[in-house]
Formats: sequence, C-alpha cells, structure tokens
Amino acid sequence: MIIFIASISVLIAYFIGTSIFGGISTKGEKVKTIDSISTSVETPDPKVFNTDAINPAVEVQITGSTPSTTTTTDTTTETQ
Repeated sequence: MIIFIASISVLIAYFIGTSIFGGISTKGEKVKTIDSISTSVETPDPKVFNTDAINPAVEVQITGSTPSTTTTTDTTTETQ
C-alpha cells in the first residue's frame, strides 16, 4: 500500500513540475554571435590625445588661498 501511495505521489509531483517548469524542449534556440576581434589598432582622437591635454598622473593640490596672503597667528595661551 505504501508503494502505491509513493507511486501516485511521484506521478502527481511529475505532472505538477512539468506544468510549472515546462517540458524538455528538443528544438534549438537561436543566439546572437559577435564579430571577431581584429588585430588592427586605430589612431587615437587628436582632440583628446594632444600635447595640451591634462596629464592625470601629475598631482595637483587646490587650496582656497594663495601662499602669499596666508597669515598665521599664535592663539595659544598660557594657564597658570
């Protein structure tokens, strides 16, 4: 009796799984293909790569004031 119940449960699970996930498809699917990679190198755009372009490897520090106008005052006080 338990084998009969297990067999019926397997059949029900199979039909439910097939209805939810679908059956096995034997027809092929079409997929996009890409172009092959070529070995040719194009020349870079002269608007971007020129002698007047900013060099990102150079460190630049931007401050809010110039060194000639900066003044420092001693604000320390002595406590007794």
